[in-house]
Amino acid sequence: MSNATPPSLDAAALDEAVALLGGRTVAVLTGAGVSTDSGIPDYRGEGAPVRNPMTFQQFLSGERYRKRYWAGSHLGWRSFRAATPNGGHRALAQLEAAGVTNGVVTQNVDALHERAGSRRVVDLHGTVDRVVCLTCGQSFARDVVAARLSAANPWLDEPESVRLAPDGDVEVADIDAFVVPECTVCGGMLKPDVVFFGEFVPVERFAEARSLVVGADALLIAGSSLVVNSGIRLLDQATRRKMPVVVVNRGVTKGDPRATVKIDAGTSETLTALARRLS
Repeated sequence: MSNATPPSLDAAALDEAVALLGGRTVAVLTGAGVSTDSGIPDYRGEGAPVRNPMTFQQFLSGERYRKRYWAGSHLGWRSFRAATPNGGHRALAQLEAAGVTNGVVTQNVDALHERAGSRRVVDLHGTVDRVVCLTCGQSFARDVVAARLSAANPWLDEPESVRLAPDGDVEVADIDAFVVPECTVCGGMLKPDVVFFGEFVPVERFAEARSLVVGADALLIAGSSLVVNSGIRLLDQATRRKMPVVVVNRGVTKGDPRATVKIDAGTSETLTALARRLS
């Protein structure tokens, strides 16, 4: 396989990243930019539509909020689940298989890293393919809940063109007739097993993510603007230990001032090039 640098990449920056990461155990942190080539949009990337995602407090506060969320999320799920891993996901799985990385911490909720073959993945913000009861804690496969939603809301046909958000949500104008699903075990409130805005990452999950970073010699951040606090906290762990940090992202990130190397390019092509050189 050729190690030639793709013409769209900065060869010097790529060489520097390879020199920094080579021979080290690398922890990986990924954000929405890794999944854009799979058709899942980025909240903050250039050209991204302005959105005000529902907060956890709103979701809990009233049935109308839950109707709006579940109606949009149900439509979005059909497109979201059809997404497939791209070259960036596959490159990270290749790096793990070669022993270069010790796993992936992802801020994404699409489970595409697992589907690409990555074995150790910390889904920092959960995954949209699971649903949990906030009352009894019972967990359900999203497909099971989706089937119930379709049966209870047969009038809700998928539009020809769904404007999908990174969390699998779409906008639905008429929600009055929508039937919100309940837990089949206790009748409690159901919620996709993802961390909403205004909700905290579970302590044990963050501890697992932190252990990946602490157990590595370098940190590779791909496709994250690092606006979300959980990502910055992991970067803090790396910089306190004076670990080399490589940031791959189109445009500016909050981690750029602390990056040892910044590669301003697409994640799929960059991660593929890194995998060719390092594995």
